[in-house]
Amino acid sequence: MSTLSPLVHSFVSHFGEMGSRWGINRTVGQIYALIFVSPTPLNADDIAEQLEFSRSNVSMGLKELQAWRLVRLRHLPGDRREYFEAPTDAWEIFRTLAEERRRREIEPTLTMLRSALLETPTSEADRIAQQRLRGMHELIELMSTWFDDVQKLDAKTLSQLMKMGSKVQRLLEFTRKAKPGAPAA
Repeated sequence: MSTLSPLVHSFVSHFGEMGSRWGINRTVGQIYALIFVSPTPLNADDIAEQLEFSRSNVSMGLKELQAWRLVRLRHLPGDRREYFEAPTDAWEIFRTLAEERRRREIEPTLTMLRSALLETPTSEADRIAQQRLRGMHELIELMSTWFDDVQKLDAKTLSQLMKMGSKVQRLLEFTRKAKPGAPAA
């Protein structure tokens, strides 16, 4: 990584370390970070050279990033090599990551919970377990519905919503208090 500027080197190194905490390996995180900050699309040889990784390691990392839809394949006129670029819009990246995590983690969990809730409990312990699973299922379904609604918002509206923070809670409390017969908080 000696050919990278100090700024890019720092970001790539940090992103590799953070990637391992987010469930991707360090190498994939570093490849993504390099592609993300690059002003031009990069090919696998460029990436391998700049990060001092083996070509096979880069190829495997690029396949994983493509599976996550975090990099796009490009062909440049007159060049047979494959080039890769990353979306530069942070909201697009966030949405892609959220959709992929949902598809890979949330949907299988919901499927398992739905199956478990269709089972007939055979003991008191199973009945209690099923009640708890129902609560988990309801929460995840609610979050999924909310996620679907949020995904439909444009970036500006979503940003405004996030900036509202605790103001939303205060608005809900005010609304609840304003309703006749509403319980006090």
